[in-house]
Amino acid sequence: MDPVVPPDRTQQVAYGGQLSATRPLLFGVPQGSVLGPLLYILYTAELEHVVAQHGMRLHQYADDSQLYIHVTVSDTAVAVQCLAACVSDVSDWMCASRLRLNPAKMEVMWLGSSHQLKQVNISDISVLSTQIRVAESARNLGVVFGRHQSENVMKQHE
Repeated sequence: MDPVVPPDRTQQVAYGGQLSATRPLLFGVPQGSVLGPLLYILYTAELEHVVAQHGMRLHQYADDSQLYIHVTVSDTAVAVQCLAACVSDVSDWMCASRLRLNPAKMEVMWLGSSHQLKQVNISDISVLSTQIRVAESARNLGVVFGRHQSENVMKQHE
């Protein structure tokens, strides 16, 4: 039986106006491949178990991951500690899986009623040695969500 020969693909890096030598690419999925997002989700399926150990939920779409936790206002400080521990474990898992978490792209947002949000006094969260400012809104699959989303939806239907 003949060994499997990978497709004839190469890679080259451009940096500072200079090009590296061309190298054969033996692993990976071509960018833009129809199977790329599915293969990535299969590759990272174990991540859901890492997140669940912290009592949080995970939502993934292609290479975008979102963590969710539901807490009462009195438990927000505990939620922040839980988030920091979870993100640390996710980062460790990703590193072991040859992936990299980008803390600069992290966003944190509190959701709730105006009354609930007035009681939350945490505006910055430290995760992986990075300070993350709590956002007023965030984009999810092209849709912008705001802190007072449920109230905004209710006002639109009045």
